[in-house]
Amino acid sequence: MEQRELKKLLNQIADGTMSVDDAMLKIKTAPFEDLGYAKLDHHRGVRQGVAEVIYGAGKTPEQIVGIAENMLKNGQENVLITRMSDEAAELAQKSLPFTYHKMSRIGIVGDMPEPDTESSIVIATGGTSDMPVAEEAALTAEVLKNKVTRLYDVGVAGIHRLLSHSEEIMRAKVVIAVAGMEGALASVVGGLADCPVIAVPTSVGYGASFNGLSALLSMLNSCASGVSVVNIDNGFGAGYLASMINHGKE
Repeated sequence: MEQRELKKLLNQIADGTMSVDDAMLKIKTAPFEDLGYAKLDHHRGVRQGVAEVIYGAGKTPEQIVGIAENMLKNGQENVLITRMSDEAAELAQKSLPFTYHKMSRIGIVGDMPEPDTESSIVIATGGTSDMPVAEEAALTAEVLKNKVTRLYDVGVAGIHRLLSHSEEIMRAKVVIAVAGMEGALASVVGGLADCPVIAVPTSVGYGASFNGLSALLSMLNSCASGVSVVNIDNGFGAGYLASMINHGKE
């Protein structure tokens, strides 16, 4: 049950079209629904303002589709699915109003909502190879009703590329810096921006990068103030946190 649905329920009680007992029954059945293979948290939208998201990795295509169908049945207007396989996307397209973004492995059930804030989230990547993680962050933020500005392939190896976008960075409410290798992009962006910077280390790099560990440690040791760090390749976590900041929920 999302905040909008709860408000509607309260209005129905106020205008007499629903009894208190009927409303209580509806709320009592809202917290979660047991599908056998998943317990859907229908109350998450009420508690957190954002409905549950499906993490696709490790789930069968049938489980993903079943969860998404149940969410739609319970009034959710769109459903975000992360780390989705091509096989699961193929099955979803047969039965759901569905869009699949192959690069980021993001599936979106329903229409992309319009942004509800004037401020924007800037997402910058060190290189083109970081784009899958950046797109996971960008699409997550867009599903959560944010404006997103993408600045891709602006890493420190050619820092003039980043500096040419100084105005976009300085106007942002929050910046997501996505980089592998040595992960230096986050510190440079942190030195330009007057807003929070969310650093996302990626597993991009040669052997000594240790599948993103080098970038993670560099970002954790950033000398720039205002830089926070999420886990390796966690574009979803960065997009979600950026949305909270952009909506004034720091």
